Amino acid sequence: MILIADSGSTKTDWRLLTKDGEVGQLKTVGFNPDYQRTDGIYQELKDSLLPQMVGKTPEKVYFYGAGCSTPKKVKEVSDALYMAFPTAEIQVEHDLLAAARGLCGTEPGLPCILGTGCNSAVYDGEKITANVPSLGFWLGDEGSGGFLGRQLLIYFLNKELPADLLEEFAQAFPEVNYSEVMERVYRKPYPNRYMASFATFIAPRNKHPFIQQLLRDGFQLFFNRQLGTYPEHKELPAHFVGSIAYYNSDILKEVAAKNQITIGRILRGPMEGLIQYHLQLLNG
Repeated sequence: MILIADSGSTKTDWRLLTKDGEVGQLKTVGFNPDYQRTDGIYQELKDSLLPQMVGKTPEKVYFYGAGCSTPKKVKEVSDALYMAFPTAEIQVEHDLLAAARGLCGTEPGLPCILGTGCNSAVYDGEKITANVPSLGFWLGDEGSGGFLGRQLLIYFLNKELPADLLEEFAQAFPEVNYSEVMERVYRKPYPNRYMASFATFIAPRNKHPFIQQLLRDGFQLFFNRQLGTYPEHKELPAHFVGSIAYYNSDILKEVAAKNQITIGRILRGPMEGLIQYHLQLLNG
């Protein structure tokens, strides 16, 4: 039995697999070593994951996670997983590789993430050959839920939203005021999750001209600073995974066409493709 995880900053999707196929679906909060240390990750695994796995002991754990981009950050996560599963073989990879395997399979392409955060790469069908760092929540993540939520919140606090959206936003998030935002953004953990929570306001209103322009601007920045920097960006198809890309795919395709980028698959998450990839490994 193996356990595979697709973890973003907001949530983690877990699957238990045997050679015969999927035998369990589990969910927990997201884990990101940019914002969490080993002890905190382990405590969450102990409290929320292990109780769901009573009687199930995986031999291998494959964890694909946001922020798992350096040996130090990989160790933060792998140490926590070893504490939770002391007899298992642990492999920790960046969530970008999960996107590549889940979206592209064994074909070359440009796997992209547009969820709570953003990322992109060039994938040759086996490995990632190029990657432009997204610079994370404070300095980058263009077009992501964190980025768009932050922009939306700024417009709201500055009273720059159109009157109808201003009223709807105030009704949707009645607790939001200057003091609350300062506390959550500058003093409490996980500001990226907090900002991304406001992105839920966008998809149901993505026919509104103001929201459409907000999305266009965010996606254009993503293409400028991410995909447009790869020499292959007009030759290989760009595939997307993540809630922002999935629920706003029409506008994403519009901006891609403007930039002469071919869009391939757009998925809510990469898990279906990851399951197929790891079942092939299990069955040799």
